Amino acid sequence: MGTVYAKESNMSRNINETSSNNTEKQNFKKNNSEKMNLFEKRKEEPIDLHSVKARVDRIHVDGLIRTKDDIIKAQVIELFKAQDFYDVVLRAYKVREKLQGLGCFGNIGIYIDTSQGPRATPEGVEVTFMVREIRRLTGGISTMVGNNEGSVIVHAKAPNLFGRGERLQMEYSYGSKSSTNISISAVKPFIDNWRHTVLTGSVFNTSNRFPWSGFSQCDKGFLLDIGLNPDGAGTLKHNLQYEATYREIISSKQVSFRVREQCGPNLKSALRHICSIDKRDSLIFPTMGSLVQFSTEVAGLGGDIGFVKNELTMQTNWSPYECLTFQLGFQSGLLRGISNDMKINIADHFFLGGPLNLRGFDMRGCGPRHDGNSIGGDAYWALALHLYTPLPFRPGRNGFGDLFKLHGFINGGNVSNFTFKFANDYKENMKIFKENVRCAVGGGIAMKLGNIARVELNLVMPLLFVRSDVLQQFQFGIGLQYL
Repeated sequence: MGTVYAKESNMSRNINETSSNNTEKQNFKKNNSEKMNLFEKRKEEPIDLHSVKARVDRIHVDGLIRTKDDIIKAQVIELFKAQDFYDVVLRAYKVREKLQGLGCFGNIGIYIDTSQGPRATPEGVEVTFMVREIRRLTGGISTMVGNNEGSVIVHAKAPNLFGRGERLQMEYSYGSKSSTNISISAVKPFIDNWRHTVLTGSVFNTSNRFPWSGFSQCDKGFLLDIGLNPDGAGTLKHNLQYEATYREIISSKQVSFRVREQCGPNLKSALRHICSIDKRDSLIFPTMGSLVQFSTEVAGLGGDIGFVKNELTMQTNWSPYECLTFQLGFQSGLLRGISNDMKINIADHFFLGGPLNLRGFDMRGCGPRHDGNSIGGDAYWALALHLYTPLPFRPGRNGFGDLFKLHGFINGGNVSNFTFKFANDYKENMKIFKENVRCAVGGGIAMKLGNIARVELNLVMPLLFVRSDVLQQFQFGIGLQYL
């Protein structure tokens, strides 16, 4: 491999790789003529792009104004490793995704041409990325769905502040269930130092109502997040977080005493690690691949809340036939206190039930209850098996119709409390897996919204439940996460 250098002009910057082989330079015109003759002979035949040898001699990035050279080089350097024309095209699109991920550009176009000039090689090509930088200040109004709630969002953003992907953003949202969220975040990527590392600092003020449990919650706090993507492909992700939150739990006098005794202000200071390996081919309707996500949260570094909280999420997908996809999902969690001087609040408990959670039960509709209010538990598990098929007769195939799927499912689970005396009460602790297990079977139609959200309309028949559970046979759900 030759040398790599950058050259800046008025509105474009070039990254070049040249060869010092004089023989290749002398034979360039001859080999180029032979390639053109070969293409003329095969222009009416399918061309195997793997058989067309190619290497990238030069990369142009046109349209840069504020963005610095070093952050661009870190994204495009892998193009020089291409071995054939198919590899060039594949890597070019991957580079385009990386450039878009910087949050600096709007539209990005790709152009590939034969290499020209005195430094060109016989099999050389030039790749040009036409970029358009985002304005210094942007904003707008949009909508978002999540947790069976729709929200209106007003947001403003100052992207690419110092030319290396830094941005400052502010967001206000108001939900259909009177939830509110105000946050201000500063984001700094470290792509040229630590590979694909993003540092985010946020201050927030959120308010949510939980009528199923009889309380409202208002949080004010600070969150520091370090996002790591070691493999550079987005498959493996780590998030290291520190959160300091002042929380206020509010309820009326008519709710359960078990809820009212946990009301009032509290301070939570916690460290959190989230690790995920996502090899699915789609977020909403995957046909193959698997997901494994594990999170650990330790609270008690300050304040009056102390616990260790672990959660595991797994999903696998397989398609024995083109029109049939099976999906198996599993979720579980365990919550334990760390000190008698620190408490665990109801806001930290696990809850089950809902149209995208344990279907067949109302939101937070199964598990421990007191005087009609769901109080959650410190351990849970949930399992779901889905079968997806396209709509009958495939209306709108390869278009609007692909946004819909029919699905049948069976799901089950339980949420309860452990005694945490594993040495002496092993059988007692294992009752959560065999006693009071909830189960439901059903089917319906699911729809994909923008590849980030999911809508379901289901008819469900609960099979196993206890007397205190709140059941639902017809359910409509919309959200980002699902079982």
